[in-house]
Amino acid sequence: MFYQLFLTVVAFIVLSVVTAIPSPLAHIHHHRQENPDNIVKLESADNYCMIMPKNPHANIGDSESPGGMMTYCSATARWDDSQGTIPGGFWKISDYQSGSSPDTGARFAQLTGCIDSGMVDRLNPDDLGGQYDSSGGKKGEGNPANSVCLGYKHYIELIEPESGRACLKCCDDPDDCPLKRDTSGCPVVIPGNYFDCV
Repeated sequence: MFYQLFLTVVAFIVLSVVTAIPSPLAHIHHHRQENPDNIVKLESADNYCMIMPKNPHANIGDSESPGGMMTYCSATARWDDSQGTIPGGFWKISDYQSGSSPDTGARFAQLTGCIDSGMVDRLNPDDLGGQYDSSGGKKGEGNPANSVCLGYKHYIELIEPESGRACLKCCDDPDDCPLKRDTSGCPVVIPGNYFDCV
């Protein structure tokens, strides 16, 4: 009986110590929290969230500093007061695709097409544009830092106000969301339908 009691106490102590030791991956989970004002979401052509400049009439490149960006969502996707609203009509015409990548076999979702940059007062219509992503920037933390696409491991987003074009892609394989072509434009970075945007 004493032996069983001893084993029970030892087991309790061991379990208490093990559960008190933080997981080596715990910092990653806490590091990439899904903050409502720092996320991208892509479920359909009408249900999406994008990163936009926080200040009115800003260039994308100028917004790429801590606190210079925030989440804006379509009316159906917005769920938190910290998120801005993208009005209907922002996408003049768009193409939503999802499935498995022909290159990697991994899941992806993408939205490409023509935008009316005047519909969102955060954008400067004369801006050549820029890129937001989950895995670039300093130390690969993303731009904005620690941003995520809900349900996916990576994302890349380009907004090109002067060209009237935008593209967003969420993916599980980083090769499907290439970061190193940010000045090449949407059709190169995220091949898709752009309807000859002007």
